[in-house]
Amino acid sequence: MHQTPPYIGRFAPSPSGPLHAGSLVAALASYLDARVHGGQWLVRIEDIDETRTVPGAAEAILHALQAFGMQHDGEIVVQSRRKPLYEAAAVRLGALLYPCGCTRKEIADSRLGIAADGAAIYPGTCRHGLAPGKQARTLRLRVPDAGAPDEAITFNDRWLGPLTQHLASEVGDFVLKRADGFWAYQLAVVVDDADQDVTHVVRGTDLLESTQRQIYLQRLLGYPTPSYMHVPVVRNAQGEKLSKQTGAQALDLARPLDELLRAARFLELSIESASSMTQFWEQAMAAWQARFTLDR
Repeated sequence: MHQTPPYIGRFAPSPSGPLHAGSLVAALASYLDARVHGGQWLVRIEDIDETRTVPGAAEAILHALQAFGMQHDGEIVVQSRRKPLYEAAAVRLGALLYPCGCTRKEIADSRLGIAADGAAIYPGTCRHGLAPGKQARTLRLRVPDAGAPDEAITFNDRWLGPLTQHLASEVGDFVLKRADGFWAYQLAVVVDDADQDVTHVVRGTDLLESTQRQIYLQRLLGYPTPSYMHVPVVRNAQGEKLSKQTGAQALDLARPLDELLRAARFLELSIESASSMTQFWEQAMAAWQARFTLDR
């Protein structure tokens, strides 16, 4: 008899600054989903882009999670210590990886358009080899040709419903190793989720457009595909996603209940006036269970 694997979820912040209202929403959603389903909740520090790492930020994030009553399971994984795993996965991709000498300006000048995540769609310039005089800058992963059976990737998002992306026309061959020598987020997150046996990913819609690329990578590497849920992201007064780059303020750890109530209301969870952290978590669990219980 087929046995459903245990629920393993994760929260994976980037240590580019302290926890803010937007990241608290993602943490709360992933934590509630894991606990309501009797699962594990892992914490992974996604510092693969070491150029954005702020000293002390990872420790501050972990301290904040503790202040909000979110206890993680297992060891904390740090991406910058796992580069050999990403290298090994890239080797397994073999000829599907190729060197690319294009600059961002050259790709933008091709005028193929902008992908939903804001990046220019790659025109395939270096697919058949580097042009004379060109030096390799990045490593790209070849996607299926337009119209190929596996070129359109569809998945069912637990918040948004069924979603499809055509890799060839909407993304193009995408970067797995960057010009600065760091492995790209797409590869690192796929390897880490598989290595940690993650079964359910709950994160913000700012990462929604990466999902089909990650599913494509999972299929190439023979990894299982987790269940995905993308929750709304908090925006500032200008409509920009709240982040360190758009001036997000650190959370008030002296008033954790107030911060949690704001995050829960943003997620449209029906919570009465909780007067203690214990009351909040009881009501939040019940509210999440009423809306998002899985038949796994």
